Amino acid sequence: MRYFSLLLLALAAAACVPTEKNLPSGLDDSFAPVAIQGKVDAVQPSTGLVLWSENASNRNAAYGKTISLEYAYCLPCKVVTGKDNGVIRYDWSSFNSWLKDVASRGHQAVVRFRYEYPGERSVDGNPGTTAVPDYIKALPGYQETFYENEDGPTWYADWTNDELQWFTKQFYADFNAVYKNDPRIAFVEVGFGHWSEYHIYGTPLRPGVNFPSAAYQKEFLSYLAGVLEIPWLISIDAADSSPVVGDASLMALTFGLFDDSFMHKEHEGDYNENCWNAIGKGTRWQTGACGGEISYYTSADQKNFLNPAGMYGVTWEQASSKYHISFMIANDAPGGQYGTAERFKEAGMACGYHFALTGLYANDSQTAACVTNAGIAPIYRDAFLAVDGVRSNTSLKGLLPGDTLLVYVNKVTNGHDVTIESDYILPTQTIQFDADFR
Repeated sequence: MRYFSLLLLALAAAACVPTEKNLPSGLDDSFAPVAIQGKVDAVQPSTGLVLWSENASNRNAAYGKTISLEYAYCLPCKVVTGKDNGVIRYDWSSFNSWLKDVASRGHQAVVRFRYEYPGERSVDGNPGTTAVPDYIKALPGYQETFYENEDGPTWYADWTNDELQWFTKQFYADFNAVYKNDPRIAFVEVGFGHWSEYHIYGTPLRPGVNFPSAAYQKEFLSYLAGVLEIPWLISIDAADSSPVVGDASLMALTFGLFDDSFMHKEHEGDYNENCWNAIGKGTRWQTGACGGEISYYTSADQKNFLNPAGMYGVTWEQASSKYHISFMIANDAPGGQYGTAERFKEAGMACGYHFALTGLYANDSQTAACVTNAGIAPIYRDAFLAVDGVRSNTSLKGLLPGDTLLVYVNKVTNGHDVTIESDYILPTQTIQFDADFR
C-alpha cells in the first residue's frame, strides 16, 4: 500500500510539470491558468512550538498568535467515575472545560494521559499518587507498589491486575468514540511509566508488576492501532523498553514519536538519536507525527535552543528538519533572550507542513491545482483544496515534503475563492498556502 501511495504521488508530481503550452501534462487544452495570490505568514494548525496551557493563558497577549497548540497531562481518574454492568462511567466535564479554554485562544490540544508522575500532588494532594481510577484501586487484590524515587515519591500502577489491563485499552476506545472528530484535539501521546514516557528510572523496573509486561504492551499497541483515529504518538524510549523494535507487526503500526529531551547536549550520536533510528527507521514520520519537548537536562536548554547560532552545535531549524518535527513543547523559552514572540513564530513556522500552489487552472466546469508540500512533514489528518466551499475528492493528508499533487475541484475558480479546508482544525484556524500567479 505504501509503494502504491508513493507511485500515485510520483505520477501526480509528473503531471504538474508544465508543457510547452504552460499547462501541466495531463490537463487538456480546455484549461487555462488562473491568477492567484497567497502567503503562509503564520504558524499552521497542528504545528509549531507548544506551551503548557497555564503558560499559554498567562502569555496569550504576546504569544497567542505565535502558537497553534497547547499541552497538558490528563488524568484518567478525573474523568472516570466508576463501572456499571461492565460499562465504564465517565464525566468528561473537566476535560471539556480544558479543551474549551484552549480553543478560546484559537489553539488545539496535545493530550497525554498518564498514571505515574514522581512527586506530583495533582491527584489527591499527596505526592506521587497514581491517576488510576478509584474503582480499580478499590478492587480486592489490587496493590500498588511504592518507591522513594529520586524525582519524588512515586506509587506505581499494579500491572498484575486484569481490570487495569482491560481498562487501559477500553479507555482509549471510549475516548476515541467521543473525541475522534473533535477539532480541539490535534494529537494524543500514549505510554507507560513515569510521565507516560515509556521508562522508569531511579526505581527498579519490574515488568508485569510496576510496568506492563512485553506481552501486554504488544496487546495494547495492537489494540490502539485499531481503535484510536486521532493521530497518536509514543515515546522514543519505547525503542529501549518495549517489544516494538523486535516485532515486525508493531513496527508496521502508524504511530508517531515524541522525544522529551530533544536537543540536549548528547542527543546526537547517542541514546536519543539511536532510539529515533531504531523505532523510526528514518521513515516513520511519513505516516506518524513527530514531536516532543525541548530538553530539561540543564536549566538553560529551553532558554537557549532558539539561539539562531544554535545550541550544542545544532540549530533548531537543523534539528527539526532532521527529525521532521511537527510540534515541540518549549514552555520555558518565552521571555528569554532568544524566546521572543517573533522568534517563537519563526521557529514554529519551521515545523510541519507548508503548502504552496504551484499552478492553478480552470475550464468551464472544473478547477485544477498543483499543490506542493514545501514543509518538513506531512499533514496527518484530511485536508482538501476547495473552491467556494466545494472540496476536491483528493486529500492532502500524507503529501510528503517536496512532493506535488494535482487535484481537481468540480467548481470553477475566479482565483479569489480557493481555500484549504479541514474538519480537524478549529473554525478560527486557517490552513494557508503560498501562491503568486498574476
